[in-house]
Amino acid sequence: MPVRGKGAWWRIARSKDGAAAIEFALLAIPYFLIVFAIVETFIAYTGEQLVANAVDTMARKLRTGNITYGLNRGTDKDETEFRRAFCDEISIMIKCSEEEIATADKLHLDVRSFTSFALIPTTIPRSTSGSAFGELDTSSFAYAPGPAKSINMLRAYYRWDVITDLIRPYITNVRPEGGGRPSYFLIVETSAFRAEDYP
Repeated sequence: MPVRGKGAWWRIARSKDGAAAIEFALLAIPYFLIVFAIVETFIAYTGEQLVANAVDTMARKLRTGNITYGLNRGTDKDETEFRRAFCDEISIMIKCSEEEIATADKLHLDVRSFTSFALIPTTIPRSTSGSAFGELDTSSFAYAPGPAKSINMLRAYYRWDVITDLIRPYITNVRPEGGGRPSYFLIVETSAFRAEDYP
């Protein structure tokens, strides 16, 4: 009887049945974290390209006079109408609610005219001066595109939420001032152009 019991325990100790299930249980969490990180990074950069295409499209409409401002023409669009048109361009992946169109929370648009290309800002305005990762400062943003032959800038900022903790510190370009965890990836796309001499 003792021999039989010893043999049974020996067989159990040497058994490899279920080893694959145990190995999978140990490796599943890091494996799926890596898969989710890859997928989320791909989606975030696809969203960035979508915003870039929208900026190019809307800038072209401003440049050619298909969208104007304050000229008393049928092509005039106010800020809300322009934001709605921009949101239509990115609606494949990014949905703008009516509240978002009326009051910017995630999507910020800065459309201004300048007297020369040298005056167009080249840095992202940050709430913390000198910080490369400070929160976005929107106090200087405006909607005031110029008329024909004017020099203009269209810049779009979008706060893209990052879900996977594994990639959040590496993909986010904003750090909360209190030192908390970053929560979003700031998409920034810019187009600078001189409007055509449209009639």
